[in-house]
Amino acid sequence: MMTLNVELGDRSYPIYIGTDLLNQADLLTQHIAGNSALIVTNETVAPLYLQQVRQHLGAIRHEVVILPDGERFKNLEVLNLIYDALLKNQFDRDTTLIALGGGVIGDITGFAAATYQRGVNLIQIPTTLLSQVDSSVGGKTAVNHPAGKNMIGAFYQPKAVIADTNTLNTLEDRQLSSGIAEVIKYGLIRDTEFHNWLKEHMKALLHRDPAALAYAIERSCKNKADVVSADEKEKGQRALLNLGHTFGHAIETGMGYGEWLHGEAVATGMMMAAILSCKMGNISEAAVCEIRHLLEMAKLPVHAPEALTAKGFKKLMAVDKKVQNGKIRFILLHAIGEAYITDDYDDKLLTDCINNSYC
Repeated sequence: MMTLNVELGDRSYPIYIGTDLLNQADLLTQHIAGNSALIVTNETVAPLYLQQVRQHLGAIRHEVVILPDGERFKNLEVLNLIYDALLKNQFDRDTTLIALGGGVIGDITGFAAATYQRGVNLIQIPTTLLSQVDSSVGGKTAVNHPAGKNMIGAFYQPKAVIADTNTLNTLEDRQLSSGIAEVIKYGLIRDTEFHNWLKEHMKALLHRDPAALAYAIERSCKNKADVVSADEKEKGQRALLNLGHTFGHAIETGMGYGEWLHGEAVATGMMMAAILSCKMGNISEAAVCEIRHLLEMAKLPVHAPEALTAKGFKKLMAVDKKVQNGKIRFILLHAIGEAYITDDYDDKLLTDCINNSYC
């Protein structure tokens, strides 16, 4: 087992990464402060891992909420099912919410924890690669609105993140690739050495090699923990973690939540960001081809959906958390491993980027 720490003063917390962690009772129970807990999971994960978590709670009073599975259920209506369970069982401020599942479960449970009685304890147990390397770490919680993804949320840190890599054995191939998109992101924004490692080990990741997966998760979490520790509430450099997300969120919203997996939309968004970076004279066509090749190796899409026009993209991107003073901000690349934030771009180049997948 590896342990990383997100350094946030008195709100610092550990990220545990390893095999068979769901069978180590103390990892979970040491972070439950009171004597009650609510486990939130979904219909897919519950039959696989719910009992493993419940058996460790012993005398701790606990209940379970099983939500429907899918991005389209990350909304205010489903969120109320968590509040209903908390209120029905008279859980107080000493209760702990346990998010057992992928990014959707982590996000919606985290937001419930942030808002129930103005904040209760939260433990993240991510069961997908995407949630283990990204969404469970850093304290971003949210639900979606029909007009925009993650537009209703809060920054709220967990007490611990328990990433059991054994859970990846039951992950569908498409979901695995979706998670790899966020892994690739870290190499592109700040870690050239990791980017080069990914080029050499992509096949091992796709074949679920335990050592390769453990290294990719650890390296990704280390990158994210460093960024979050320096800029918890995204006042500056944390925005770099959103490479591809402005385009990607537009795809998810425009195509209907759940039609594209988050990592698939982000992969295409990163491709579009690379093309725009090239058109602006920052990176070479060779670099764009290198990024495209890596995404394709990971079995990820690299072309925007034809159903979304440039006008549609711009309308959707205007409803984005990175918009400031009416200006869409993008995360672009000076080079592979060096990202930057800008709202200084030529609108014609942006249109060309959306209309043409190649630099």
